Order: sequence, then C-alpha cells, then structure tokens
Amino acid sequence: MPAFESLDLFSRNVPATLWLPLAAIAAVVLDRLLGEMKRWHPLVGFGALASGLERAFNRGGWSRANGLLAWVLLVVPWVALAFYGKRYDLFGWVVEVILLYLALGGRSLAEHAERVAADLAAGDLPAARQHVGWIVSRDTGTLDEASVAKACVETTLENGNDAVFGAIFWFVLFGGAGAVLYRLANTLDAMWGYKTERLLRFGWAAARIDDGLNFLPARLTALSYALCSGSFTSARRALACWWRQAPLWDSPNAGPVMAAGAGSLGLTLGGAAVYHGQTEVRPVLGEGHPAGRDDIPRALTLLRRGMLLWLLLYLLSGLAGA
Repeated sequence: MPAFESLDLFSRNVPATLWLPLAAIAAVVLDRLLGEMKRWHPLVGFGALASGLERAFNRGGWSRANGLLAWVLLVVPWVALAFYGKRYDLFGWVVEVILLYLALGGRSLAEHAERVAADLAAGDLPAARQHVGWIVSRDTGTLDEASVAKACVETTLENGNDAVFGAIFWFVLFGGAGAVLYRLANTLDAMWGYKTERLLRFGWAAARIDDGLNFLPARLTALSYALCSGSFTSARRALACWWRQAPLWDSPNAGPVMAAGAGSLGLTLGGAAVYHGQTEVRPVLGEGHPAGRDDIPRALTLLRRGMLLWLLLYLLSGLAGA
C-alpha cells in the first residue's frame, strides 16, 4: 500500500474526537519509557537562543517592553509553525505525539525525586542535599534529612503541574501548538522570571504570562490531588487546605497545588527556607505530620494517579464524541 494511502486510511478510520486523546496517551507512554532526550533536545537550543536574546535585549530603560518583545520573538514563531503546519493524517498525528512528548517531564521529575529518596534511605545526606539542589532553587548545603525530604516533596507536587498537567491542559485545548506554547513559556519563566536586579523588569512579562497560562491548570491539578487522595477524609482535607492556605502563598499557582497536595497526603509543608543566603519564613501548607523520606514516593504516586485520571477523562470525552 502506498504511503499516502496508509496516511489517508488512518484519517478515515480513527474518529477525529479520538486523535488528540490517543496522541496524549502515546506521548505520556513515550515519556514514561524514554524520559527526556539526553542529546539534541530542542529546549537546549531554545535555552541558548533565549540566553543570547536576553543579553541583547536586556538593556536601557524599556526593559519590560524589551522582555515582552524578546518573549514574542522566541515563542510566537514556533507556536505558529506547530499550529499552521498541523496535518490530519497519520504523519500529523505522530507530530502531535512528539510535540507533547517533548513538552512533558514526568519521568525526569520522578527520577530526580527517587534519587533523593534513595540517598536518604541509604543515609547519604550529602548526596541527598546535592541531588535535591538540582530540582529546587533554595540553598540546600546545610539542610537536615527532614528539610531535604520536605523540599523534595514540595517540588514534586509543584512541578507535577509544570512538568505534566500544564502541558496536557494546553494540549487538550490546542493540540501540539498548545503544548509548545506552554513549554516554551514555562522555560522562559524558569530562565527570566527571577526577582534579581538584572531580571526583575526584563523577566516581568515572562513571569506574568507563565502565571496566566498556569492559572487554570494549577487549580485543576489541585483538584486532581484532592480527588486522587484515596479517601473522602483526605479529599476534604486537601480542599480545605487549598481554600484556607493557598491565598497566603506568594505564588498564585504554586499555593493551590502544594496546599492541596500536602492536605491530600496528610503532610505539613512550607515554613522557613533559605534562598540566596536569605531566610524566608513561608506559610505552612497542609495538615498532618512533617514530610519525611517515605513521603517522596507517596507524592509521586499522587501525581501519577492524577495523570491517569486526566488521560482517562480525556479518552472518555473523545469516545463520547465519536
């Protein structure tokens, strides 16, 4: 059978409403099996380009406007290419799978968290400090075991939204183009969204756009953590912690995610942490016992349950419309 006929056969036999749900499932499976690309990942090149553009544009008194212009120049062409290059055949479906796969970081997040848990289980606190330092922005050189575990659980819950749920949400809305938009915006926020003297104004647009793109996904992630808690009592506690505690957190999106996650797991998170040599006393999130090393795999399990819930609901919605 000629290649073009096989492509057309795919488009005729798979209901249009199932294209993206099946692509999302395939992308999550790829991420689970392969993880992030070790070499030639497009985001590495994008990051290098972003660094160069920041050096060129971050100057003068119009740094906010320059930051927005740099964001547009970096993100819009790739999103437009993914959107206008979309094809409704087998080749186009594979492209959608690849775009979402490249936007996901679920396995990478799990591997980092599991490494920290293994270090703590082996009693290797220096290694645990080093490895948790790879996934958090706080200072980790003097953390005790409980603080390492708490930092790891916090970043696992928070980055469940950034590495998994946010990308899937925008994929559901706009396919591969939505996943590209989300991942590139999230990357620029991670590079430019710091409140340092150099980036405070230039990175303002990147931080605000990322906040906007994460507003709905973060709250759906929080709801997922509550629904996947395993009991009515835990779910109610997760929702109560989200309602009471999230408004106290600086980040409008991390607050709901971590508060609901901590409540679901029956943990307390937050509290004092050191960032760039300065101690910040953050509000307490959750309710229960302090996070320990055994809670790291529990946080990963909660994340995976939420991801399976999303994929199941997405597939059922596609079947209902077929």
